[in-house]
Amino acid sequence: MDHTQLIRAMQERQKEALPQFQTAFAPLMKYILAPILPDERDREECLSDVFLRAWDAIPNYDPTKGTITAWLGAIARNAALNRRRGVERRREDGPPDETMPAVQDGPEEAALKAETVRALWREVDELPRRDRDLFLRKYYYYQSTAQIAAEMGLSERAVEGKLYRIRKRLQDKLGGVYRG
Repeated sequence: MDHTQLIRAMQERQKEALPQFQTAFAPLMKYILAPILPDERDREECLSDVFLRAWDAIPNYDPTKGTITAWLGAIARNAALNRRRGVERRREDGPPDETMPAVQDGPEEAALKAETVRALWREVDELPRRDRDLFLRKYYYYQSTAQIAAEMGLSERAVEGKLYRIRKRLQDKLGGVYRG
């Protein structure tokens, strides 16, 4: 099956096309991911994420706007950069630097903050998958609206509108606590 047939099969949601798609494009994706993600485990997890994103977004792929390799390359690069940001964020959120004096909240403030964060994550987990992905891309991975729009096949205005409605929904459910 050539690339055009393979893409058409993917767009028609033929699940048997996915393994062929992965076989055809995995070497390119690994080549793109390697310099961004030095850890092999991160690369493998990211590769899975890339193919999941591609499967979700391929109905929006338009060959008149660019080649499939450029489209997949953008998805792979963005996924790798997002994963790297997440790894760096987790490293930053690790144990505090002992050389800097820490300003700490009292036990009540710490408990309230922790509960607020748990409540937010519970509500985010309850969002429909597409809304949850959109929220995480913007507010966890710090992707630009333009990048999100390009990957999801939406206009920037549509992304901004969806993000506004998601924030509003979270504010309503959390009693105005979340200010996104």
